[in-house]
Amino acid sequence: MQIKRLSAIAFGHFSIDVLSSSIALILTVLSAKFELSISQIGLAAMIYTFAGSLTQPFFGILADYMRGRWLGAISVAWTALFYGLAAFMPNYPLLVTCLTIGALGSGLFHPVGMINAAAAGGPYPATATSIFFLLGQSGLALGPIVAGFVLQSMNIEVGMPLMALGALPAVLVMAVYLSSPMMVASKGKAPALSTPTGQSNVARRALWVGIAFMLVITLRVTTSQSLVTLLPKYFADLGYQPALYGSMIGIFSLGGAIGTFVGGYLGDRYSRRNLLFVATLLSVPFSYGLLHTTGWLFWPLAFLAGALLNVPHSVLVVMAQEFLPKRQGMMGGAALGFTFASGAVMAWIASWFADLVGLAPVLSILAFVPIGAALSALALPAAQPRTIDDSSLSAPAAAD
Repeated sequence: MQIKRLSAIAFGHFSIDVLSSSIALILTVLSAKFELSISQIGLAAMIYTFAGSLTQPFFGILADYMRGRWLGAISVAWTALFYGLAAFMPNYPLLVTCLTIGALGSGLFHPVGMINAAAAGGPYPATATSIFFLLGQSGLALGPIVAGFVLQSMNIEVGMPLMALGALPAVLVMAVYLSSPMMVASKGKAPALSTPTGQSNVARRALWVGIAFMLVITLRVTTSQSLVTLLPKYFADLGYQPALYGSMIGIFSLGGAIGTFVGGYLGDRYSRRNLLFVATLLSVPFSYGLLHTTGWLFWPLAFLAGALLNVPHSVLVVMAQEFLPKRQGMMGGAALGFTFASGAVMAWIASWFADLVGLAPVLSILAFVPIGAALSALALPAAQPRTIDDSSLSAPAAAD
């Protein structure tokens, strides 16, 4: 593995996700000031996520040609700048606008990050990608914790700019260590189909696999994204202070970080279909249990729920990149973009229903949605992951 490249891009992922993961908590803290309903919190989170996700395939095309340090460093700096400026917005529309502009940096960073992480992994792209996502998920876990303590102890006009400044070391590290050319595994040509019938059968099979793939993503992320978006409001309504419920969300996201890494490691070594099926199915009782448990038992349940829901994360991204190996940035961006966008839409729909029937019953129902993801995973190919020989690695286009 190229340790310096992987470390730099993973550090950037950690930093940008610390900022992104605190958005729901910030909106919850500001809900009293701006008189926000649950659906308005969900809508703002959805708009922010859309800006950072639906742009990823387009930024991925750019990243396929410009893979070097400047795209990664600029993207983190962009997000940090507008995150800091958002603290001074006087009303809800301007706050959402500023945060949304900043989210474009996240949309640019993730395709660049996935290309660099997979390239740094050499013969183990899923493992390297899982390390990249491990640091990102760790940022997602730390963001609510830090934001909770910061916003409880100081004004938001001071706290948010201070958190934004914390991303600057990652900008400098990426500017230094992403400058060398990447080593990318060469890909063999796909076997030719000799008959029109064979082409038709492959096309139909690809269609069903594509539908199953999207269902796995959507149904899994419906639960995970809804919990991340709405749990701060759920715990705030129960009377918890920001520092405490920030930590409660943080343990869920920390579990997601560990699950992402474990999923990538196992995805390089065992059947990916079986892994997706088992992990998503096992997440159900823990996702339900964390909503109905108090005291110390909440912490292991939340950790395990986050871990199992995120085991498929890096595996699904690598599978998407393997569909078109010469367009890894575009396909990785499309997979992540679809993941975040579908999760944001479903979280907003959940918030809308929560305004009508209550937040607790909606979250309880969402805990069972991963059952559909597990069943959909059974339609995916059962092939074992491919092993790539180190001798097939070659130097591609320049890093800048």
